[in-house]
Amino acid sequence: MTLQLTVDDAVRTLVPDFTALAIEAHGLVNGPSDEASSALLDDAARRLADRLGGRAPHEDAHMAAWRAAYTAFGAKPSRTRNSAEALAKRALADGGLPRINRLVDAYNAISVAHLIPVGGEDLDRIRGGMRLVRATGTEPFVTVAGGEESVEHPDAGEIVWCDDEGVTCRRWNWRQGPRTRLEESSVNAIFLLESLAPMTLAELEEAGAELAESLQKLSPGAELAVRTLTA
Repeated sequence: MTLQLTVDDAVRTLVPDFTALAIEAHGLVNGPSDEASSALLDDAARRLADRLGGRAPHEDAHMAAWRAAYTAFGAKPSRTRNSAEALAKRALADGGLPRINRLVDAYNAISVAHLIPVGGEDLDRIRGGMRLVRATGTEPFVTVAGGEESVEHPDAGEIVWCDDEGVTCRRWNWRQGPRTRLEESSVNAIFLLESLAPMTLAELEEAGAELAESLQKLSPGAELAVRTLTA
């Protein structure tokens, strides 16, 4: 059954040039980071450095667009960076990119190489469909603080991804909750690549095709379905 993905009209009004590409995958084989997934991250870091040519990530036109979108819904983009900018900063730093697991490494590599926010959620942990909405401020966001589970709430007007149980990712793609994240045991997933102008549909589809190729190599036999959501 295909996961229902919707973009609320309030988000469309605020950010009319938003486009996302979704890859729904079944029969994946995940596990600890390995040589293959690590190589994807190393290659992505090299491509990022070439792309930026000494500039900071936020000077890229796509990252500037995301900063403007964050400002539009009340976030401070220099303090709560979109996921692609945050990863890019880590990729350029001495410590480099973190190794999480094979699937997360694969989508993080695409995010860094193409400077586009990319997220992955465990389909088996999502309740109902997923919706991109402007929060009322009452939605629960279950996270972990100090080693213990805690519940936060988004700011009113904040753009969030949520399902029937609560928020899955705060401030659009800033911080994912642990409930639906991809673990080493995950076998079914939805990957979301999120773009704003000036990134073109062709560039978005190129990033999606590269992620799909990486997933097929890491999980031969997995079944993938690709679709786009436009605002």
